[in-house]
Amino acid sequence: MHTLISAADLAALLVVGPGPRILDVRWKLGGPPGRAEYRGGHLPGAVYVDLDTELAGHGDAADGRHPLPAVANLQAAARGWGLNDGDTVVVYDDLGNMSAARAWWLLRHAGVADVRLLDGGLAAWRAEGLPVVAGEEPVTQGSITLTPGTLPTLDADAAAALAQSGVLLDARAAERYSGDTEPIDPRAGHIPGAINAPTGANLDADGRFRPAAELRARFEALGVHARGVSTGADAGPPGFDVGVYCGSGVTAAHEAVALTLAGFTPALYPGSWSAWSNQPDRPVATGDEPGAPA
Repeated sequence: MHTLISAADLAALLVVGPGPRILDVRWKLGGPPGRAEYRGGHLPGAVYVDLDTELAGHGDAADGRHPLPAVANLQAAARGWGLNDGDTVVVYDDLGNMSAARAWWLLRHAGVADVRLLDGGLAAWRAEGLPVVAGEEPVTQGSITLTPGTLPTLDADAAAALAQSGVLLDARAAERYSGDTEPIDPRAGHIPGAINAPTGANLDADGRFRPAAELRARFEALGVHARGVSTGADAGPPGFDVGVYCGSGVTAAHEAVALTLAGFTPALYPGSWSAWSNQPDRPVATGDEPGAPA
């Protein structure tokens, strides 16, 4: 299955038939929600998806800011977006797919086989001179059935172990990884042993994902290798090659897309730093280096 679709290819699909279901996942850390921007102009046929309320659950602080939603809740939301079994789904945002990747990962994890990111997002669509429409789109209730577990995940203990035995990537900006700043979570720093790999570096100047060969070279330089092997050591259970986390599991999904494009199978730690830093017994490393074993 393809992971990305270009604006030109998506436009061509929309001309010849009903085409894929399109989801607008505009969102920014700290808000406001993107619905007003969606109403101001979106891809024809696109349905707005609220990341905070539809792509995340809500629980104890130790579960993180964006824990995975219960499958029943995600399924109800997906049916509300008009999704049916067998649909091709295209997701996009206006932030280099940093938030749309969350929808991509969740739907793939829930068994939706064909989910694609609009490469370059809304900016790429507009750059092609393609139309946007205002207001809300009418939606016919869907009947999709979701079954989670397709993509690998890590809990805190597995993430801690992987950081010592294999490769665990921290997708946040360098200043948050080092602990120089922490704008939202209770403690600053990173999981001991994790390697910083800001996901913004996976994009080119136009907000499109870099070519697969470039992405693979980047991750191999960080120690990622296929079949869970890193510098000669087995990185963990079979089924994935590398783990990834971020602040709350949102931009980690973006890095998971980049790793997938590079040919790797990533496991995502959904709770990420927001969960880890809210558990006082979890150790914290600071500075630019991965840190000593916990």
